Amino acid sequence: MSARHIGSKSFRKVPELTVYFWIIKILTTAMGESTSDYLDHRISPVFAVLVAGLILIVAFAIQFSIHMYIAWAYWFTVVMVAVFGTMLADGIHVKLGVPYLISTIFFAIVLIVIFRLWHKSEKTLSIHSIYTTRREVYYWAAVMVTFALGTAAGDMTATTLGLGYFTSGLMFTAIFAVPAIAYWLFGINEIFAFWFAYIMTRPLGASFADWIGVPRSLGGLGFGRGTVSIILTVIIIFFVAYISFTREDAKSK
Repeated sequence: MSARHIGSKSFRKVPELTVYFWIIKILTTAMGESTSDYLDHRISPVFAVLVAGLILIVAFAIQFSIHMYIAWAYWFTVVMVAVFGTMLADGIHVKLGVPYLISTIFFAIVLIVIFRLWHKSEKTLSIHSIYTTRREVYYWAAVMVTFALGTAAGDMTATTLGLGYFTSGLMFTAIFAVPAIAYWLFGINEIFAFWFAYIMTRPLGASFADWIGVPRSLGGLGFGRGTVSIILTVIIIFFVAYISFTREDAKSK
């Protein structure tokens, strides 16, 4: 067995779970939502999906070609998954006419299947064990579906259920906090707590991004999707540069 297949922390492909991880993750979900919506309204949706898909392939090629966690490569991949995953969920609703409730249920089932196959194959769903190619494939498959699931769920509460973007954002913020509180107070399963919170970051960030960016006629503040996308991109670059320099999210706990 090669050194890479031994549980060495040196070959782990994902960051440690620090406050910076959650901050950047939420920012990427918001940025993915605003960028996807901006491109869909500015250029052909089909062309936008093709371009985003090609860039995502490049991001995956970089991420899988390296043999340890590198902040910029990892978060570049997450950003492109955010953009492409949003386009996927929105496309199913807008182009195919599938209700958000149905797509939410569909993506939830797909995610359960991925988790089941992952656990059956690797006996764990822990992100602390992502140091083989097969586990990394399962990880990114799950991440992709969480973005699509979160997009559908967030749009469902904001539009189908009529809660609006701001109220949806507050609701998902509260739900996001539940697993952390339950883990600290009651010691619930760490892996379950992580993935539950991870899924919730998507509708949380997207709801607030929509609220800030969409026109007032649609219940937003009207700052513009493009403006929100640019501002979020700059903030993400700042945080990724910071953790790349300090390596705060690469230190073993």
